[in-house]
Amino acid sequence: MVIRILQSEIPSLGRWITAGKTRGIAQEEMALLENLFEHPEKFRISKDLGFILEDPLEELPDRYQVWVKLAKDLPTLVEEGQFREEVEQLPELSIDELQGYKEQRLAHLALSVITMGYVWQDNNNVKKVLPRNIAVPFWNLSEKLGLPPIMVYADCVLANWKKKDPLGSMTYDNMDILFAFPGGDCSKGFFLVSLLVEKAAASAIRIIPDIFEAISKKNLESLKENLCSVASSIHEAYRVFHLVHEHVNPNDFFNILRIYLSGWKKSSSLPKGLVYEGVSEIPKEFSGGSAAQSSIIQCFDALLGIQHITANDEMSARYLEEMRSYMPSPHKDFLETIASSPSVRDFVISSGDTQLKKVYNECIDNLILLRNYHLQVVAKYIINPSNNRDSTNGVPPSNDEVKGTGGTNLMIFLKSVRNTTKEALLKLS
Repeated sequence: MVIRILQSEIPSLGRWITAGKTRGIAQEEMALLENLFEHPEKFRISKDLGFILEDPLEELPDRYQVWVKLAKDLPTLVEEGQFREEVEQLPELSIDELQGYKEQRLAHLALSVITMGYVWQDNNNVKKVLPRNIAVPFWNLSEKLGLPPIMVYADCVLANWKKKDPLGSMTYDNMDILFAFPGGDCSKGFFLVSLLVEKAAASAIRIIPDIFEAISKKNLESLKENLCSVASSIHEAYRVFHLVHEHVNPNDFFNILRIYLSGWKKSSSLPKGLVYEGVSEIPKEFSGGSAAQSSIIQCFDALLGIQHITANDEMSARYLEEMRSYMPSPHKDFLETIASSPSVRDFVISSGDTQLKKVYNECIDNLILLRNYHLQVVAKYIINPSNNRDSTNGVPPSNDEVKGTGGTNLMIFLKSVRNTTKEALLKLS
C-alpha cells in the first residue's frame, strides 16, 4: 500500500519502512543498539570507522590472486585494448576456499572491478554478456555477501583503501586505493574523498547507543549533548567533502571515470541488462555505484526520522529503499534496526523542550547543507561538462549523461531528498 501523506502531518512516519513491528521487537532492537560494539560480526560496524571496512586485505590466497593482479592491471590493459582478452583467459574458480569476511570482500571488490572493465572498456562496443569464468564466481560470492553482482559503493569506497604508512593517520596524503580505473589519479581522488567523508561522519555511529539510552531514561541533557555530536559529525563530513575540488578533475571524471561506475539498469547501452553467462540466459539489471548506497547518510535519515516520501513524490523514497539492497546485508540490517527502534524525532517533539528541538534542527540543517553541497558538486562534475560538450556539437545532453550512475535523474532526485530533509525541521513555537 502506498502511503500518501506529508511528513509534517505525522512526524513518526520516519519509520515507514518497518511500519508494523511490535513494541516487543522494538525493545529487542533497542538492546542490540545499546550493545552495538560487543558483537561486531552482527552489523559489521567499526567503533572508529563506522561502515568503512577496517584494514582491508590487499592480497588473496594464491589461487585467487589472479583476480587481484588483473584488477590492478586494469588501467594499463584497457589503454592497450587488451583487458577483455585477459579476462576471457582467466580460469573459472570456485569461491569455496575463500576464508573469512575480509577475503570475501576483497574478492568481491576485485571481481567487480574486472566486471566493470570488461563491460565498459570500449564505449562503441559495450559487452552484453559477462563470461562465465567471472560471472559464476561473482554471482555466487555476491549471494554469499548479500550484495548484487556489480561494483557497489561498499566495494569501490568502503573496501578499496590502504594506508601508505600503516602507523600513520587516515589522511589523504597517507592513503591510496587498491584498484583504479583509467583517468590517472581521478579514481584515487574520487574514492578516497568519498571515504574520508564517510570517516568524518562515522563518529556519530559511536554515540548511537548513548542516544537510545538517553531516550530510554528520558535524559534530555544527555540527548542534547549526543545530538550536538551528531550535528558536528555531519558538518565535518560537509567540510571534508570540499576536498573533491582539490583531487578530482571534472573533465576526467565525466569523460573517463564515470562510465566505469555505471550500471545496466535504465541504460541505453544495455537496455535489457547484462547476461551473466553460466547463471542465467536472461539479462539482469543492476544499478551502478551511487552515493545513495552510502549507509552513513541513510543512517542519519533513519536516526532523525527523516522520510522521503511525500504526496507528490514516491520515487525518491523507493529508490533509497532499493539502494539498501546494494549495501552489505549487515549494514542494511543495522538501518532497519534503527528505523524500528523508538523514534528520536517523536521523543524530541513530545519532550516540549525548545533547546532540544533546536539541537535536533541543527542536525537537520547540517544535512541540508551537505545535500545542497552535493547538488553543487553534481552540477560541476556532471551537468556542466555534459552541457559544455553538447553545446559544441549542437545536440542536447543524452539521458544517460544527466542520469546518476545509479540510474536516476540526478538533479530531480537530489533536490527531492534535499527538500524532504527541509520538511523535517521542527517548529520551535
